[in-house]
Amino acid sequence: MKVTPLPEVERREGRSVAVGTFDGVHLGHREVISGADTVLTFDPHPVSVVAPQHTPKLLTTSARKAELIASLGVQEMVVIPFDAEFAKRGASEFVEDVLVSALGAAQVSIGENFRFGNKAKGDPALLQSDGRFTTTVHPLLEVDGEIVSSSHIRGLLLAGDVAVADRLLGATFQLCGEVTHGDERGRELGFPTANLIPEEALACPGHGVYAARASVPGAPGPLGSEGVAAAVSIGVRPTFQTGRGELIEAYLLDFEGDLYGQTLCLEFLARLRGERRFESAEALIEQMHLDVEDTRRVAGAAR
Repeated sequence: MKVTPLPEVERREGRSVAVGTFDGVHLGHREVISGADTVLTFDPHPVSVVAPQHTPKLLTTSARKAELIASLGVQEMVVIPFDAEFAKRGASEFVEDVLVSALGAAQVSIGENFRFGNKAKGDPALLQSDGRFTTTVHPLLEVDGEIVSSSHIRGLLLAGDVAVADRLLGATFQLCGEVTHGDERGRELGFPTANLIPEEALACPGHGVYAARASVPGAPGPLGSEGVAAAVSIGVRPTFQTGRGELIEAYLLDFEGDLYGQTLCLEFLARLRGERRFESAEALIEQMHLDVEDTRRVAGAAR
């Protein structure tokens, strides 16, 4: 899939364009994108510009969003570099300058709650009234009586319900980060971990222990292809006084190697248990053995 900033896009008559922020590329977004050859999206998230105090934690990085959209068969993702100047454009200007002049749209696909233009005055009715292209408005998708939305999925992640979040996303929730040096507490306990510091801008599952798969993009062998099973702890390690803030610790099953400085990606499959304090290191080690076996079972079944 070609990824093009809006100022560099080549106009092409007859484009079928899906428009939206598409954070998470969840099942509802996939309905909007289905059949489109072009996705028009925004970076950064428009809320971070027009109301920064309400900026949501993102479900996907720009790279992950592009990867997920590419998997849907889209030919080109056009990215609007959203800033204060672009936010001043009126809704009619957006239609004229972007959809018609820049893209040559013949068909436009949006969700029913999509709003655009200065002060969000543009709505589906405005697009449908324009005779230069046809507009398909997709109703909000419901699963199990709940609207599928990025905000709902963020809430599920915070509650640790990664399995349901994965189902609504249509893909496993992924977090990537550079492996950093910790205090090697896991190594002392017999479970050496790869430590990641959560990125402030991204959503993160709530404190607890999770079954996941771990991979290093571009690495040779299993770690770079399917990934390996990993028991992942997110929290502040209440059994020990560390003085550290929130930390993501991943114990990669059946793997030995130095990952410091590399990018490690974790795909969360299921929550195994909550974070809790243990009376002794021995009690913690006993529980960690159980966590590893649970991880092996869950990750193996998910392959």
